Amino acid sequence: MRLIFTTLMILVFAAIGEQFCPWWIIAIVSFIFGFMTDLKRGHAFVAGFLGIGIFWLILALWHDIPNEHILSQKMAFLFHLPNYALFILVTVLLGGLVGGLSALSGIMLRKVL
Repeated sequence: MRLIFTTLMILVFAAIGEQFCPWWIIAIVSFIFGFMTDLKRGHAFVAGFLGIGIFWLILALWHDIPNEHILSQKMAFLFHLPNYALFILVTVLLGGLVGGLSALSGIMLRKVL
């Protein structure tokens, strides 16, 4: 239950933070929630990964569907990817890794202190 709650809180606060701050606010949000919660290390990583990954997936689709995938197709071509869906998947994975590693860093700092 704490895993789901932490994931949702990371998602919500990252969405709020991205409205006013640069993209790397997701790392700070994940770190703070990783530090504040008493999860196991693996669960902290999963919470950060899913929270930011789902948020970036929603955000990417929110901007990509109305413009009929034009920008994502061009970016996929630029990175030599076969289609735009793979480009979105890579974007979600990179965001998820940033969130997961930040949450893991937060929980590990809590264990050290």
